[in-house]
Amino acid sequence: MSTKLSLADLASLPARVARPGYARAALTPGILHFGVGNFHRAHQAVYLDDLFNAGLDHDWAIVGAGVFEAERKGRDILAAQDWLTTVVEQDDGHMQARVTGAMVDFVEPGNGAAIVARLADPAIRIVSLTITEGGYFIDAATGHFDAGHADIVADGRSPEAPKTVFGLILAGLKRRKADGTPPFTVMSCDNIPHNGHVTMDAVCGLAKLSDPGFARWVEDNVAFPNGMVDRITPATTDRERTILKDDFGVADGWPVFCEPFKQWVLEDRFPLGRPALEKAGVQFVADVSPFELMKIRILNGGHATIAYPAGLMDIHFVHEAMQHELVRGFLEKLEREEIIPTVPPVPGVVLDDYYRLIDRRFSNPKIGDTIRRLCLDGSNRQPKFIIPTIADRLKAGAGVAGLALESALWCRYCFGETDSGKAIEPNDPNWERMTGTARQARNDPAAWLAMEDIYGAVGKSPVFAAAFAEALAALWRDGTAETLRRYLGRGK
Repeated sequence: MSTKLSLADLASLPARVARPGYARAALTPGILHFGVGNFHRAHQAVYLDDLFNAGLDHDWAIVGAGVFEAERKGRDILAAQDWLTTVVEQDDGHMQARVTGAMVDFVEPGNGAAIVARLADPAIRIVSLTITEGGYFIDAATGHFDAGHADIVADGRSPEAPKTVFGLILAGLKRRKADGTPPFTVMSCDNIPHNGHVTMDAVCGLAKLSDPGFARWVEDNVAFPNGMVDRITPATTDRERTILKDDFGVADGWPVFCEPFKQWVLEDRFPLGRPALEKAGVQFVADVSPFELMKIRILNGGHATIAYPAGLMDIHFVHEAMQHELVRGFLEKLEREEIIPTVPPVPGVVLDDYYRLIDRRFSNPKIGDTIRRLCLDGSNRQPKFIIPTIADRLKAGAGVAGLALESALWCRYCFGETDSGKAIEPNDPNWERMTGTARQARNDPAAWLAMEDIYGAVGKSPVFAAAFAEALAALWRDGTAETLRRYLGRGK
């Protein structure tokens, strides 16, 4: 017996399910958010729900927005349950469900006119984004905004009918300027180094294509704070829906399961004000750079480290990978010898303690995070999470054997077949290109590193090229397990 999630049935939910302690009707929007997915609903929306439950800042509720037709399904599910979401926190000794109500509306995906109208509303003072690493149109070879991308070129030619998030943001800002309404703050919540600067580059870079004067106005008047966000949040499957229904008696079409840990470090630059998020646990700092570099290299780089060997050895869940002595050994050796040494000191943080926390989080057997999710979108993630670390090691004249092996494992994974011969289903927006290049690289490793838009100068390094070629040859000759054993000093 389960209760369908809705405002009307909140009081009927089982007593062990927490629910909003505030009147939803009393909330008014203050934030428009692009990219309403699992991470946003387990992170930003939870912080705001905590704040609202404390009786604070009820004028900062969230309105969702999206630009892709694929987002319509999620919107329809949330609409049917009055924009409510069940968030389930899990670890080995803890499982807790709560219903959050921070979202109060969701503009129909692709309805540009309606989105721009909401952006122009003076009540909207923050526009936030979780649009994934690949959504910022970054040229991996240069690290800068790619003004030549077809979608950007199209918006530059037709700024009055934008199709991208950044085109919509510009249209909203232009409308506000014409109306005499101060500009909103644009707040990225994606895992990208200097995400505020990256977002500003995208918005202003697009504006320059059609109106350089307006681009300068944006640079001078719009705030783009940098932030670091963290919470492991897998995709929702029937597994999660069934657990929620069986264990908690709640029928939610799109619940979010996540770990108990969450973190948000944010620069305090919000000219039109902001919710008092520090009262919900957000850490405000003058410079977020040390925190984001630590997280991106140690956690996100760590995810990449375990993802591809586990994927090649047909391991399904992340916690299962952490139970495999070779995968866990590879993670620890690579982190301690090559990744962590590139991370500068972080105020108030002992890096060794942070790594041990990451090890425990990856090992959480309850979260149900999958290796396939960690392997997703390597063509956008590797240039942000791994390749800059390689570049720093090369610049310092330090060894890169472990990082070269990680890169070779990614290449081998993109071949599209595990060590056992099982086919790997497409798992990258550029999968056809990646598999084609990986197949060429089997006999010509230089072909993989020749992807300049991904590797940049790193791919031209003779030192890295030699280490990569040796690692890739070993993977094809001996397989993943034996290659890892040799790297760990346990080989035959």
